Amino acid sequence: MATVTGLHFGYARVSTDDQDMSLQTDALAKAGCQRIYSEVVSAGKKQRPQLDECLRTLRAGDTLTVWRLDRLGRSLKELIQIVTTLKADGIDFRSLSENIDTSSAAGTLTFQIFAAFAEFERNIIQERTRAGLAAARARGRKGGRKPKVTNQMAVEIKALYDSKAVAVADICRRYNITSTTFYRAVLKKQYGQSSRSNLIAG
Repeated sequence: MATVTGLHFGYARVSTDDQDMSLQTDALAKAGCQRIYSEVVSAGKKQRPQLDECLRTLRAGDTLTVWRLDRLGRSLKELIQIVTTLKADGIDFRSLSENIDTSSAAGTLTFQIFAAFAEFERNIIQERTRAGLAAARARGRKGGRKPKVTNQMAVEIKALYDSKAVAVADICRRYNITSTTFYRAVLKKQYGQSSRSNLIAG
């Protein structure tokens, strides 16, 4: 019985219309790709319809080839996720510029090294974040975003509200805050009110 070989697919992407797609498609065709999916979409865009269609079409035994690694993944993490999923489904991956081929032991090892570096980077970022938060707590500050209403702003807003001369909506516009922030961060804090419904806007 003859062995059925998989199909060779290619994926090409450029970020803008004025970039030359033919450099990639010509290289993919020369590499033996029988069908090439291509699209114009920036790396920052989450939606890549042609890539999604290509990934849905691939079957065990097939091979996906790209001209360069950054054509496939928007980040190292995403690239590793895609290639790892392909490998688990019995699909090989090639990148022409980096000379990577996961059908070989060397190519698989290369991707394992990439994955290890990605994990190392994540751990370093998490460690630095934890260290930064700990240092902030030691200085008496909590992590997170800065409050929209500073103590000085709260005093000014409270004075305006108490004067009954300025409407709440005008106060919010003047200080670029929402009415929710006004009631929660100013009045509730200053007056000890537990519910916005107990307050009457000026």
